[in-house]
Amino acid sequence: MTKLDQALSYFHDRVSDCIKTGKSISVITHLDCDGITSGSIVTKSLIRSEAKCTVRTVNEFSNNLVNKLKNDSRQFHIITDLGGGFAKDLDNSLGDDWIVVDHHQIPQEEFDNERVINAWKYDIDGGKDVSAGGMAYLVSKALHKENTDLAWIAVVAALGDRQDQGEKKSFTGINLEIASTAKKNNQVEIDLDVLLVGRETRPLPDALAFTSHPFIEGLTWNRDACLSLLNSSGIRLKDGSRWRVPAELTEDEKRTLLQTISKFISNKNASDVIDELVGYTYTLSGEDKRSFLRDAREFSTMLNSCGRIRKAGVGIAICMGDRTKMLQEGEDILVEYRAFLRTYMNTLSSERWRITDNGTYLLVNGEGLVPENMTGAVSSLLGGSQKNTGKLIILRTNGEEGTIKFSSRKSTGCRSDVNLGLLMRECAARVSGVGGGHDAAAGARITKDKLDEFLDYLEQNVSRMQSASVSK
Repeated sequence: MTKLDQALSYFHDRVSDCIKTGKSISVITHLDCDGITSGSIVTKSLIRSEAKCTVRTVNEFSNNLVNKLKNDSRQFHIITDLGGGFAKDLDNSLGDDWIVVDHHQIPQEEFDNERVINAWKYDIDGGKDVSAGGMAYLVSKALHKENTDLAWIAVVAALGDRQDQGEKKSFTGINLEIASTAKKNNQVEIDLDVLLVGRETRPLPDALAFTSHPFIEGLTWNRDACLSLLNSSGIRLKDGSRWRVPAELTEDEKRTLLQTISKFISNKNASDVIDELVGYTYTLSGEDKRSFLRDAREFSTMLNSCGRIRKAGVGIAICMGDRTKMLQEGEDILVEYRAFLRTYMNTLSSERWRITDNGTYLLVNGEGLVPENMTGAVSSLLGGSQKNTGKLIILRTNGEEGTIKFSSRKSTGCRSDVNLGLLMRECAARVSGVGGGHDAAAGARITKDKLDEFLDYLEQNVSRMQSASVSK
């Protein structure tokens, strides 16, 4: 039996015991797409097993939250997409009445704690080969084999965490296995195509305008510019009075579309942007053909939007199967979320004093503009912009209770060996803050009075990590 099999068996035994003895279980998860999906997968599997359970989302894990759990009336706690680095605190407060299911890099001292079920412990790269949703799927499948039908939610999770890092936006590792299961279940159709949002549902100008990965200056969120560009391409945009959607384009029309976009960009990064626009699509067969949820990437964006504007419950309800009132609310939230992002990106573009280019990385000051719960979304968009190709993106903004929140990303085409998860954790620890994440995406929180000190450590550590990679 492998270490992973042992961990899955441990989850099965502990949770099954809770269910048999009537213990109440709380599921605590992160509020982004991967958190909403992983929490939903575990909760759905618990409900099927007739467990007494509740689910809630939080922005981040902290000692304050651990103390609250100590006084919580529920008797067992399952934490998904969160909790790395807090095992000792959880042990001290909760004894053995908890399990963390996660994929973020963790300190070495947590590798021997059986209550930490983390991808990295089993030689699985949690940055690209499995998401928290994927780990939640594995433990849920261990709880009962019927839960293999939750594979499609784990596919949405991996897309939400931008783990489609294989050739042409394919999956690797555990994600590939899960996607294959979802395909066998007739839940997901996988095709190679142009990656425009709402491939089967949105009119061509809208589909191009809503596509924000990559972020194309002048086109993203600018429907009029997209309509003008498409008209100039000669592609027929309507069938009679009905707008055509991207899935209806012929192969020749798709080539024409990519060539037209390439000419619009007209710089050395055009080939990188075009590469980002071609890849595998994941269509959710069970969703209505007119629904924006059919495109798994757009589904993931909707879940992110629910969490980021503090309506994660809507996302959880949709993952759990609600396709009535919550579906309309989810679409409204997505519209609102995109409007917020458009405002933030336009302001960052016009207020150039907010951006400092240190050569290999950009420091972006979002204070007074970007709310802390939107930092991840904004840093991802900055990382997808062609003008930032090859750089590290480090965004900061005001946080709660006199703190500064950081979000970092590796941009498209970034070849840096700097591990952002380690960078954020090490620099934050030096100033008594908290940080961590993945190689290509991470975050940190520090107190405001330590900002200058943190930025000094940041510069030193980026230089040190780059020097170390060069000397190998």
